[in-house]
Amino acid sequence: MAQVEATTERVVAADAEKVLDALADYRGTRRKLLPEQFSEYEVREGGDGEGTLVHWKLQATSKRVRDCLLEVSEPTDGELVEKDRNSSMVTTWRVTPAGEGRARVVVTSTWKGAGGIGGFFERTFAPKGLGRIYDAVLARLAAEVEK
Repeated sequence: MAQVEATTERVVAADAEKVLDALADYRGTRRKLLPEQFSEYEVREGGDGEGTLVHWKLQATSKRVRDCLLEVSEPTDGELVEKDRNSSMVTTWRVTPAGEGRARVVVTSTWKGAGGIGGFFERTFAPKGLGRIYDAVLARLAAEVEK
């Protein structure tokens, strides 16, 4: 089983602190950022960054639905880490200043992929598909924080 990684980034016209606060607001803002590939969104514990437990289903393809139960931590300033209790997937959101009133948001998901030919296709296509999904999330984030 090989490690699979998908990374997407965007610079938004808002202060890094405001952007991180929006991402960490699982009870309010985060729900608004999720495109149609996400369903059954539910905050089960917490709701503001560290200590949050959130559930959703992610339909990455027409045949692949991932049932996610994510524990949120904030190991360092400007970083949110979502560890899925149901799989090996870990998604890390890093928000850093990118000039006056601007922030760079980098989202990286990693997981242990399948072996064999299925693993080859997963390593080849899954990062692109997840990248498109996170491009949509980051576009909605930009629209939300640039108001």
